[in-house]
Amino acid sequence: MSNPFLKQVFNKDKTFRPKRKFQPGTQRFELHKKAQASLNAGLDLKLAVQLPPGEELSDWVAVHVVDFFNRINLIYGTIGDECTEQSCPVMSGGPKYEYRWQDEHQFRKPTALSAPRYMDLLMDWIEVQINNEELFPSHVG
Repeated sequence: MSNPFLKQVFNKDKTFRPKRKFQPGTQRFELHKKAQASLNAGLDLKLAVQLPPGEELSDWVAVHVVDFFNRINLIYGTIGDECTEQSCPVMSGGPKYEYRWQDEHQFRKPTALSAPRYMDLLMDWIEVQINNEELFPSHVG
């Protein structure tokens, strides 16, 4: 790997979040394989995201939520080093919008945070939701 950008992106010391994997042999694993096959085949996007016959809508949506989270983590991991506490002191959506963080623990009121801090808290919160067996059961039934 001679490209310096790729070396930086795939540096083992960086804080990439591990992907949530589906257990081989489970229904979710099979749905994930179907989703990957259809998305990688260059098919019509409307057809690629349609619920396969005989599958549960909640399982199909869960697979795509987890896959979307994994892809966003990968993208954020590649650009996250460019946005520091100093260069991105506010989490914003352009000059008109500022995002503030609020949770049930440390930030009980909407709080202005730097973009990296906001993203770390957001990704941690999403990961907790995805790993919550009540919201995203990993076993059939």
